[in-house]
Amino acid sequence: MRAWFWTLLVFVAAVALALVLRDHSGNVLIIAQPWRIELSLTLAVLLILACFVILYIVLRVLAWIGGGPERFRSWRSLRSQKREHELLESGWINVLEGRYTEAEKDLSKLLGKTRSGSRKVLAGLASARASHHLGEFERRDQALALARDSAGSDPRLREAAATVAAEMYLDQNRPQDALVLLQPLQDANSRYFHATRLLLRAHRQLRNDDRVYELTRLLARRGVLEKTEALQLIETSAAARLQAGGPDGFKAIWGDLKSDERTLPDIALAGAAVQQSQGNIDEASRILEAALQVRLEPRLLNAYSQCPPEHVARRLSKAELWLKANPDDSALLAALGNLCLTGELWGQGEHYLLRSMKLRSDMRIHALLGNLYDRLGRADDAARHWRLASGVAGVLPTLPVSRALPAADMRGDPTLIDVGRLPQARVLRDMPAPVAASAADFAGDEFSDSVAAAVLAPEPPPPDTPSSATAGEAGLDEYFDSAPIPGVDVSQTSDRPARGSGQN
Repeated sequence: MRAWFWTLLVFVAAVALALVLRDHSGNVLIIAQPWRIELSLTLAVLLILACFVILYIVLRVLAWIGGGPERFRSWRSLRSQKREHELLESGWINVLEGRYTEAEKDLSKLLGKTRSGSRKVLAGLASARASHHLGEFERRDQALALARDSAGSDPRLREAAATVAAEMYLDQNRPQDALVLLQPLQDANSRYFHATRLLLRAHRQLRNDDRVYELTRLLARRGVLEKTEALQLIETSAAARLQAGGPDGFKAIWGDLKSDERTLPDIALAGAAVQQSQGNIDEASRILEAALQVRLEPRLLNAYSQCPPEHVARRLSKAELWLKANPDDSALLAALGNLCLTGELWGQGEHYLLRSMKLRSDMRIHALLGNLYDRLGRADDAARHWRLASGVAGVLPTLPVSRALPAADMRGDPTLIDVGRLPQARVLRDMPAPVAASAADFAGDEFSDSVAAAVLAPEPPPPDTPSSATAGEAGLDEYFDSAPIPGVDVSQTSDRPARGSGQN
């Protein structure tokens, strides 16, 4: 628009000048001894304009020539900046795509060339992230130190370096180092939500439940955390606070919770446990019932089914109302069975437990049935359900009735011979083969005594029977091959006298 305005202005001036000069008949006399120059006014004006234009062009050319070195330096700087931008862009793209080795090459070149503090900070942080993902933590720390030094007094660059370093420390499970960097950022600006989320993560790793609860509340109020994630964090942190606070801190912690948060399973279990530890069974019942009205969670039902016998009737009536609306809930049926066992309502308890077992074969249900049948004196049924409970648990297999292996038959062993050191021992040749022993027919000490008597009882030698030593040698000669081994001098390898040596 400005160019069009100046063009129009020049044309208007030209037209006005032409109109003025056309009707003007004046002359211009220039006397410069010894010359006398006389020109018309129109020609004089045109010459002046031409001289002005020429002088302007000459001066611009001289200025362009004089600014050559500076222009060359500027061109080199622009070219260097372009290359640095390309290296920085390529390095960050490689980091985001996971090509960390290529990213380190580009960023190392940039760090060695650039003189810009901001580009050096960005390149250092990108290089630190690449080294972190490669597991080279020493190089990462060097890159982070370079980025912090290059940031100088620029607050934004210093915050960026601190945030990136804290995030990597949290990935490395170093929450205390991350807290040192993040806490100043949180104190300076509470609306710095990314730093607040990192601070929440650090306190979760340190199990600082009070700070986790406070930061979760803050982020949920600002809309940074999703409702599901916030409720999960509030549930775990508030339950831990209730357990740590005990009866003394229960009132303050419980009063700080919203009504929908008190019905969360972990919070309800922790609150009921605190009340039950103080003997406030009715208050514990109300806490669990409020949570169970929202959802029949198995852990809550299990806790609700454990109470003193005097409170069984009230809890049974409440649970039976829930059963009308949820007749096929296995956990609810198991809780009713447990309550019946506590109140010694054996028949009703068996009915509920068998219904629950039809819906789901659960270890706890089998264990409860085993306890029930054991109390009723039905030992076989109790043992069967206890075995099923161990099988459902997956730790122990369900084994058949244990039986011992049968003893080995040693009657044909050639080494069982009479020796001179035990003159009264006899070979177990005439005894019957042993049978498999079991826990049912084990005879105890009587069987051991009979075996010992049979082994040690003397047996009179039959007539015309050679001596025991001779019979032993004959038996060995019968069993073992007495032929000499070819190429072996038996007299040098045996401590027994050679046969027939006495005859020679």
